[in-house]
Amino acid sequence: MRIPYEVHIGVRYTRGGRARRRNAFISFISAVSMAGIALGVAALIVVLSVMNGFTKEVRDRMLSVLSHIEISSNAAHLSNWRAIAQKLEEHPEVVAAAPFVGAQAVIMQGDQVRGVAVRGILPEEEVKVVDAVTRLSGNGLAELADGALNIVLGIEIARVLGVSPGDKVALITPHRKDFRANSAPQLHQFRVVATLDSGHFQFDSTLALIHLEDARRLFRVDGPTGVRVRLTDMQRAPQLADELAQRIEPGLLVRDWSRQNRTWFAAVQVQKRMMFIIIVLIVAVAAFNLVSTLVMSVTEKQSEIAILRTLGASPASVMAVFMVQGGLIGAIGTVLGVAMGLLVSFNIGVIVASLERLFGVRFLDPSIYFIQALPSDPRVADVISIAMISLTLALLATLYPSWRASRVRPAEALRYD
Repeated sequence: MRIPYEVHIGVRYTRGGRARRRNAFISFISAVSMAGIALGVAALIVVLSVMNGFTKEVRDRMLSVLSHIEISSNAAHLSNWRAIAQKLEEHPEVVAAAPFVGAQAVIMQGDQVRGVAVRGILPEEEVKVVDAVTRLSGNGLAELADGALNIVLGIEIARVLGVSPGDKVALITPHRKDFRANSAPQLHQFRVVATLDSGHFQFDSTLALIHLEDARRLFRVDGPTGVRVRLTDMQRAPQLADELAQRIEPGLLVRDWSRQNRTWFAAVQVQKRMMFIIIVLIVAVAAFNLVSTLVMSVTEKQSEIAILRTLGASPASVMAVFMVQGGLIGAIGTVLGVAMGLLVSFNIGVIVASLERLFGVRFLDPSIYFIQALPSDPRVADVISIAMISLTLALLATLYPSWRASRVRPAEALRYD
């Protein structure tokens, strides 16, 4: 197949030449424009991959402790939780349902006092709905028996309190049925039997697990305060929450994992959009550097344009030559940027760990970012979108210089040659 001469000439202009120093300078400017596009595209891919990875990692760690769907009541407890769980498990996409008692308390060891979120569970049922309880130190959930007053603490709160399996802690709870001035908080001694390491700082620093019956007596409720549900596909939780609400009695509160953490996920999405816009502007600046490159090229090659016109080239053909030149620069820069961005994205953990060791710093504080290592999740849709945006901006940048080249008049351009 014969290659159009416009493409051939546009490629030759992109490669530059050795004949004149000014020609080499224009080639250098083209290389700089190409490098700018590549860096912008690579930065955009890396940033979006890291934000995708961050969201996925935090979500997965949240769901190792949280349930996919949680059902509770405005009343103090659910008197018929077994019937509710049975109806829920009849749904084909429900794996299991488990009861719990949720409440707040204060834990104390020596002079260390911390607030904790106490969750009363049935060990044999809890392992069916969350993953984190299967990764406990010590004897796990085996020792959470009714009346044993044993407790499992998040690994961070255990570290702060300075306790390990076998130590005793004091759990202080309010007197829920009597708030008169002479009512005193209740204090109970619990033995730590295991620690929980979910990888999510917020839960590891606040969560305490005890047996459901111990929690029921401790907080003076007559039954579980809610039911936790595990699904076959957590991504379907928002849709299934509405379906499951119709299977149970009205008046119960049904929340999926995305609603329980709506503020956090909304904030992450806003940050992702803003970072996308900011870095696209960087790509746009790099792409529009092509304007100056092509304007200089058009000015340098006016005599060659005039010769092409006298040989019968139309203004559209001349315009196509410089659009090929600019488009080729944009395409090469985009391809290099995609390759570089994917290379960094797939090795971001190794790169960050090396930089931390080299400079003796820590980029991710787990108390702020919930995780300790920088994750990455490159997605095909994001890479394609970024590449298309980069190519579009590069082509738009070629329009004015190419149009200006097509307006060159042969007689005027060759007057002094």
